[in-house]
Amino acid sequence: MTAPDLLVVVLGPFIGSFLLSTALRYPQFAGFTLGRSTCPACHTIIPARDLVPLLSWTLLRGRCRGCATAIGWHYPAVELAAAAIALWSAAVFSGWLLWASCALGWALLALSLIDLRCYRLPDFLTLPLLLGGLGVALWAWPEALPEHLLGAALGYACMAAVGWVYRVLRGRDGIGLGDAKLLAAGGAWLSLQALPGVVLTASVLALAIVLTAGFVRRLPLSAATRVPFGPYLAAGIWLSWLYGPLQLAQ
Repeated sequence: MTAPDLLVVVLGPFIGSFLLSTALRYPQFAGFTLGRSTCPACHTIIPARDLVPLLSWTLLRGRCRGCATAIGWHYPAVELAAAAIALWSAAVFSGWLLWASCALGWALLALSLIDLRCYRLPDFLTLPLLLGGLGVALWAWPEALPEHLLGAALGYACMAAVGWVYRVLRGRDGIGLGDAKLLAAGGAWLSLQALPGVVLTASVLALAIVLTAGFVRRLPLSAATRVPFGPYLAAGIWLSWLYGPLQLAQ
């Protein structure tokens, strides 16, 4: 692994910490640019030595130095997830494509976190992700750019159409335009041929996880149960990016 490749892996936990802060402060972003990180319980400003990803949480045993309030496990979990994305990318790509792969994975992670928390997939992430995918396609596979453009257009149109049909039939929103924009971004990165596999992977994962969670937690499930679809779409996009489109029977 070259020095630039190693750098992106080292940066992973720091990126994860930033992504979690973004997700937790969305949509107000109060103090996000200039404000210092504070403990949500005692509101004490957290010193820099307590903001080192993974290490600080471990040394403090998952508690605030000032008030000893427990710090959620999701902080190191997201930092580890961002590091895993970098390592996973490094196992498949190198050079600038490794950095592009990490950018895709980290953006998908941020979108998943926000969707899980707020049931939203914000434009400030989905639209740059779409443009970034087209830019990568133009640079890496210029001859295939029309397929990536078509993938973006049809990804949006098909998901938006499903949402419209659901709204007409059920009288309420089921799939938002954020999901459509995320699938459009997936089409921009992966091209048209990957879209069926992405949707199939996302649907199977969503069904399996929701049913398993409902069984384990003994939660009642119904047609009105609210499920954020963004994380599952993100998983489908990520797996297709790393390993190619799912080969469906012709």
